[in-house]
Amino acid sequence: MPLHVRSIAVSIAVICFFGLSLVGWISGLSPFTCCKRALLGAALAYIAGTWAVKAINAILISAMITNRMDRQEGKDSGGKA
Repeated sequence: MPLHVRSIAVSIAVICFFGLSLVGWISGLSPFTCCKRALLGAALAYIAGTWAVKAINAILISAMITNRMDRQEGKDSGGKA
């Protein structure tokens, strides 16, 4: 079962946005600077999260296909032998 790419990537981006905002605020940066940096970081986190979830989905689907093919070969060879 593939994972939902958009919802996971948005969750990662939101967490990153607030995390970077908090770090900027604690560092004493101006609110506008914190906002710019947090927005840029959230956008990059969204892109990275999307790629990561798509890669995980590809690995999971490949493993599911391999498992199904192995089971089919087991049934075919078991019935003929």
